[in-house]
Amino acid sequence: MFNVNSSKLKKQQLPFILYYLKIQRGFTLLELMATIAIISILTAIALPNMNNLIVKMRVNDEISMLYRLLLTARNAAINSGERAIVCPLTSGGECTTDWHKELSVFIDSNNNRTFDIANNERLLVTKSAIKLKDKLIYGKGRTMVAYQPSGHLTGLSNGTFRYCPLAHENKSRGIVIARSGRLYASSDIDNDGKDETRSNKEITCN
Repeated sequence: MFNVNSSKLKKQQLPFILYYLKIQRGFTLLELMATIAIISILTAIALPNMNNLIVKMRVNDEISMLYRLLLTARNAAINSGERAIVCPLTSGGECTTDWHKELSVFIDSNNNRTFDIANNERLLVTKSAIKLKDKLIYGKGRTMVAYQPSGHLTGLSNGTFRYCPLAHENKSRGIVIARSGRLYASSDIDNDGKDETRSNKEITCN
């Protein structure tokens, strides 16, 4: 048989019992206030960083969609042997400067720079309008990007698209379209937190 000293056992078990009772009684008011204070501090630190990340993701998504839209138009012109146009269309099929609205890519079969449903011109793809009051700017008064069958741009439709998020213009990004029709997305070349073109020109929204 084992001889157990009951008084010694109680002493050994006492710390565990006290610990158990401490857990069972819940948080004290002081502990609760301290927890709330810590959470508040962490939230204050995390929220600005989270907001910046959300804005950056939104800008990157828009730039990526616009890049694919322009590339689709260029490839369509080359493959079809006809002029392809990217622009924001009115209900009457005319191109406008409202680049923040829905953008369309269509084949301009009769070369009149408008989308003519009556002439069976093809609408290839669209990009949804920009939300949250962000801005998309292209050149000065430019109404379209028009690709020739060679893949080059027609006329003076080259320029730089600038996407400007509301209240976060330092996170603006751009896409440069050369006369050759090639596309170049902006990047933060000098690591100052702001995007520049390949010619080291900062993307601004003025």
